[in-house]
Amino acid sequence: MKHLQIDQNMKALWPATRVGCFQYQVQVEKKNEEMWTYLKKDIFKRTKDAIFDYGINEIPNIKESRQAYKAFGKDPSRYRVSSEALIRRIGQGKGLYEVNTVVDVNNLISIQSGFSAGSYDASKIGKELIFRVGREYETYKGIGKDEIKIDGLPVLADDEGAIGSSTSDSERAMITGDTTEVLTLIYSFSENQDLERAMEYGSAYLEKYAGAKNLQCWIV
Repeated sequence: MKHLQIDQNMKALWPATRVGCFQYQVQVEKKNEEMWTYLKKDIFKRTKDAIFDYGINEIPNIKESRQAYKAFGKDPSRYRVSSEALIRRIGQGKGLYEVNTVVDVNNLISIQSGFSAGSYDASKIGKELIFRVGREYETYKGIGKDEIKIDGLPVLADDEGAIGSSTSDSERAMITGDTTEVLTLIYSFSENQDLERAMEYGSAYLEKYAGAKNLQCWIV
Protein backbone atom coordinates (compact mmCIF):
# COMPACT_ATOMS: atom_id res chain seq x y z
CA MET A 1 0.00 0.00 0.00
CA LYS A 2 1.11 3.55 -0.70
CA HIS A 3 1.60 5.98 2.17
CA LEU A 4 0.47 9.56 1.59
CA GLN A 5 0.95 12.58 3.80
CA ILE A 6 -0.05 16.22 3.37
CA ASP A 7 2.75 18.75 3.73
CA GLN A 8 2.37 20.93 6.82
CA ASN A 9 3.11 24.11 4.88
CA MET A 10 0.18 23.30 2.60
CA LYS A 11 -2.05 22.66 5.61
CA ALA A 12 -0.96 25.99 7.08
CA LEU A 13 -2.00 27.80 3.90
CA TRP A 14 -5.27 25.85 3.55
CA PRO A 15 -6.20 23.85 6.67
CA ALA A 16 -9.15 22.09 5.00
CA THR A 17 -6.87 20.19 2.59
CA ARG A 18 -7.61 16.43 2.54
CA VAL A 19 -7.06 13.59 0.08
CA GLY A 20 -9.31 10.59 -0.53
CA CYS A 21 -7.33 7.50 -1.62
CA PHE A 22 -8.24 4.34 -3.53
CA GLN A 23 -5.70 1.62 -4.32
CA TYR A 24 -6.79 -1.37 -6.39
CA GLN A 25 -5.94 -3.95 -9.04
CA VAL A 26 -7.46 -3.61 -12.46
CA GLN A 27 -7.45 -4.74 -16.06
CA VAL A 28 -7.67 -1.53 -18.07
CA GLU A 29 -10.18 -1.67 -20.93
CA LYS A 30 -10.80 0.80 -23.72
CA LYS A 31 -14.39 1.73 -22.82
CA ASN A 32 -17.35 0.84 -20.60
CA GLU A 33 -20.51 1.53 -22.59
CA GLU A 34 -22.76 1.36 -19.52
CA MET A 35 -20.74 4.09 -17.80
CA TRP A 36 -20.90 6.39 -20.81
CA THR A 37 -24.67 5.92 -21.06
CA TYR A 38 -25.03 6.86 -17.39
CA LEU A 39 -22.65 9.80 -17.77
CA LYS A 40 -24.47 11.27 -20.76
CA LYS A 41 -28.03 10.67 -19.56
CA ASP A 42 -27.66 11.49 -15.87
CA ILE A 43 -24.42 13.24 -14.93
CA PHE A 44 -24.33 15.63 -17.88
CA LYS A 45 -27.84 16.82 -17.01
CA ARG A 46 -26.99 17.28 -13.33
CA THR A 47 -23.83 19.16 -14.28
CA LYS A 48 -25.68 21.54 -16.58
CA ASP A 49 -28.27 22.12 -13.83
CA ALA A 50 -25.47 22.96 -11.38
CA ILE A 51 -23.95 25.41 -13.86
CA PHE A 52 -27.36 27.07 -14.24
CA ASP A 53 -27.97 27.18 -10.47
CA TYR A 54 -24.55 28.38 -9.33
CA GLY A 55 -22.39 29.49 -12.24
CA ILE A 56 -19.26 27.37 -12.71
CA ASN A 57 -17.01 29.28 -10.31
CA GLU A 58 -19.53 28.90 -7.46
CA ILE A 59 -20.27 25.18 -7.84
CA PRO A 60 -19.64 23.49 -4.47
CA ASN A 61 -16.06 22.17 -4.14
CA ILE A 62 -14.96 24.04 -7.26
CA LYS A 63 -15.50 27.26 -5.34
CA GLU A 64 -13.35 26.07 -2.43
CA SER A 65 -10.66 24.71 -4.77
CA ARG A 66 -10.39 28.09 -6.48
CA GLN A 67 -10.04 29.76 -3.09
CA ALA A 68 -7.28 27.32 -2.12
CA TYR A 69 -5.40 28.00 -5.36
CA LYS A 70 -5.40 31.71 -4.49
CA ALA A 71 -4.03 30.88 -1.03
CA PHE A 72 -1.23 28.88 -2.69
CA GLY A 73 -0.43 31.85 -4.94
CA LYS A 74 -1.94 30.58 -8.19
CA ASP A 75 -4.55 32.31 -10.37
CA PRO A 76 -7.46 29.80 -10.55
CA SER A 77 -8.78 31.36 -13.75
CA ARG A 78 -5.47 30.71 -15.51
CA TYR A 79 -4.65 27.38 -13.85
CA ARG A 80 -8.00 25.68 -13.43
CA VAL A 81 -8.63 22.75 -11.13
CA SER A 82 -9.28 19.73 -13.37
CA SER A 83 -12.89 19.28 -12.23
CA GLU A 84 -13.67 22.83 -13.34
CA ALA A 85 -12.05 22.22 -16.72
CA LEU A 86 -14.16 19.07 -17.24
CA ILE A 87 -17.37 20.79 -16.16
CA ARG A 88 -16.66 23.73 -18.46
CA ARG A 89 -16.35 21.30 -21.40
CA ILE A 90 -19.77 19.85 -20.57
CA GLY A 91 -21.30 23.31 -20.22
CA GLN A 92 -19.90 24.28 -23.62
CA GLY A 93 -21.37 21.15 -25.21
CA LYS A 94 -17.93 19.74 -26.07
CA GLY A 95 -18.40 16.47 -24.20
CA LEU A 96 -15.47 14.51 -22.81
CA TYR A 97 -12.56 12.59 -24.27
CA GLU A 98 -12.82 8.81 -24.10
CA VAL A 99 -9.49 7.59 -22.68
CA ASN A 100 -9.87 4.23 -20.93
CA THR A 101 -12.05 2.72 -18.22
CA VAL A 102 -9.90 3.93 -15.31
CA VAL A 103 -9.44 7.51 -16.53
CA ASP A 104 -13.08 7.74 -17.61
CA VAL A 105 -14.31 6.69 -14.14
CA ASN A 106 -11.79 9.08 -12.60
CA ASN A 107 -13.40 11.89 -14.61
CA LEU A 108 -16.90 10.75 -13.66
CA ILE A 109 -16.00 10.99 -9.95
CA SER A 110 -14.47 14.43 -10.52
CA ILE A 111 -17.47 15.80 -12.40
CA GLN A 112 -20.04 14.50 -9.92
CA SER A 113 -18.14 15.66 -6.83
CA GLY A 114 -16.62 18.92 -8.05
CA PHE A 115 -13.27 17.72 -6.68
CA SER A 116 -10.19 17.17 -8.81
CA ALA A 117 -9.30 13.48 -9.09
CA GLY A 118 -6.14 11.85 -10.41
CA SER A 119 -5.30 8.22 -11.24
CA TYR A 120 -1.73 6.92 -11.27
CA ASP A 121 -0.02 3.67 -12.27
CA ALA A 122 1.07 2.39 -8.85
CA SER A 123 4.10 0.61 -10.32
CA LYS A 124 5.52 3.91 -11.60
CA ILE A 125 5.48 5.81 -8.30
CA GLY A 126 7.20 5.42 -4.93
CA LYS A 127 5.62 4.03 -1.78
CA GLU A 128 6.04 7.28 0.15
CA LEU A 129 4.02 10.16 -1.31
CA ILE A 130 3.46 13.76 -0.32
CA PHE A 131 0.84 16.30 -1.32
CA ARG A 132 2.45 19.74 -1.28
CA VAL A 133 2.62 23.09 -3.05
CA GLY A 134 4.76 23.10 -6.21
CA ARG A 135 8.18 24.70 -5.80
CA GLU A 136 9.65 27.65 -7.66
CA TYR A 137 10.74 26.72 -11.22
CA GLU A 138 9.36 23.16 -10.77
CA THR A 139 8.00 21.59 -13.98
CA TYR A 140 7.14 18.23 -15.51
CA LYS A 141 6.06 16.79 -18.86
CA GLY A 142 2.28 16.85 -18.95
CA ILE A 143 0.08 14.19 -20.54
CA GLY A 144 -0.18 15.20 -24.18
CA LYS A 145 1.45 18.52 -23.35
CA ASP A 146 4.83 20.20 -23.13
CA GLU A 147 6.54 21.07 -19.86
CA ILE A 148 4.01 22.38 -17.33
CA LYS A 149 4.99 24.95 -14.71
CA ILE A 150 3.70 23.57 -11.41
CA ASP A 151 5.09 26.14 -8.97
CA GLY A 152 2.27 27.19 -6.64
CA LEU A 153 -0.02 24.34 -7.73
CA PRO A 154 -1.14 21.55 -5.40
CA VAL A 155 1.27 18.75 -6.35
CA LEU A 156 1.59 15.01 -5.67
CA ALA A 157 5.22 13.91 -5.39
CA ASP A 158 7.47 11.00 -4.42
CA ASP A 159 11.22 10.77 -3.84
CA GLU A 160 11.89 11.25 -7.58
CA GLY A 161 9.84 14.44 -7.79
CA ALA A 162 6.38 15.61 -8.83
CA ILE A 163 3.96 13.11 -10.38
CA GLY A 164 0.77 15.08 -10.82
CA SER A 165 -1.37 17.96 -9.66
CA SER A 166 -5.01 18.83 -9.22
CA THR A 167 -4.77 20.73 -12.52
CA SER A 168 -2.88 18.41 -14.88
CA ASP A 169 -0.89 15.19 -14.39
CA SER A 170 2.52 14.15 -15.68
CA GLU A 171 3.31 11.41 -18.19
CA ARG A 172 5.36 9.44 -15.69
CA ALA A 173 2.52 7.56 -14.01
CA MET A 174 -0.24 7.87 -16.62
CA ILE A 175 -2.71 4.99 -16.94
CA THR A 176 -2.13 2.77 -19.98
CA GLY A 177 -3.38 -0.59 -21.20
CA ASP A 178 -0.48 -2.22 -19.37
CA THR A 179 -1.41 -0.79 -15.95
CA THR A 180 -2.43 -3.44 -13.43
CA GLU A 181 -2.49 -1.52 -10.12
CA VAL A 182 -3.84 2.00 -9.67
CA LEU A 183 -3.82 4.73 -7.05
CA THR A 184 -6.78 7.09 -7.54
CA LEU A 185 -6.82 10.25 -5.43
CA ILE A 186 -9.58 12.80 -4.77
CA TYR A 187 -8.17 16.21 -3.83
CA SER A 188 -10.47 18.08 -1.43
CA PHE A 189 -10.11 21.67 -0.24
CA SER A 190 -13.59 21.79 1.35
CA GLU A 191 -14.68 21.56 4.98
CA ASN A 192 -17.93 19.73 4.15
CA GLN A 193 -18.64 15.98 4.08
CA ASP A 194 -18.68 15.74 0.27
CA LEU A 195 -15.35 13.88 0.24
CA GLU A 196 -16.83 11.08 2.36
CA ARG A 197 -19.78 10.84 -0.04
CA ALA A 198 -17.44 10.87 -3.07
CA MET A 199 -15.47 7.99 -1.53
CA GLU A 200 -18.69 5.96 -1.31
CA TYR A 201 -19.91 6.39 -4.86
CA GLY A 202 -16.35 6.52 -6.18
CA SER A 203 -15.61 3.03 -4.86
CA ALA A 204 -18.87 1.77 -6.37
CA TYR A 205 -18.06 3.33 -9.76
CA LEU A 206 -14.51 1.93 -9.77
CA GLU A 207 -15.78 -1.59 -9.08
CA LYS A 208 -18.76 -1.41 -11.44
CA TYR A 209 -17.32 0.48 -14.40
CA ALA A 210 -13.54 -0.06 -14.16
CA GLY A 211 -13.58 -3.58 -12.72
CA ALA A 212 -11.49 -2.61 -9.65
CA LYS A 213 -10.47 -5.58 -7.47
CA ASN A 214 -9.11 -5.68 -3.90
CA LEU A 215 -10.13 -2.06 -3.48
CA GLN A 216 -8.65 -0.28 -0.45
CA CYS A 217 -10.04 3.14 0.57
CA TRP A 218 -8.84 5.72 3.07
CA ILE A 219 -8.74 9.49 3.68
CA VAL A 220 -5.69 11.53 4.67
